[in-house]
Amino acid sequence: MAYDTAQKTDAESVVPEEYGGMWFLKDHLDTEELGFTVLELEPGAKGKEHDHGEDGQEEVYYVVDGVVDVEVGDETVTLEAEEAIRLDAGESRQIFNRGEERAKLVLAGAPL
Repeated sequence: MAYDTAQKTDAESVVPEEYGGMWFLKDHLDTEELGFTVLELEPGAKGKEHDHGEDGQEEVYYVVDGVVDVEVGDETVTLEAEEAIRLDAGESRQIFNRGEERAKLVLAGAPL
């Protein structure tokens, strides 16, 4: 087949509902070289601090709704709706929702 479709609800969230939700759609979209994730963070919630130095995966975070802070190394980058950031594989990063509304993001990473 030349395409695959998926809905966020096709995947089970790996984050407890009280913090928002995180849905990995790679398997549902049958991607081979691209990770694709939907992340929602409630006010006060944060993502896991991590990097991809071992696997070489760069990531792009796109904010659909809300405002988030992305701590990249020693810097904090604030992103609002319709803004994106690209992150080098080896750079430590963590997402925070310090706002007052639920934040919704799309995360893409490659290569896998």
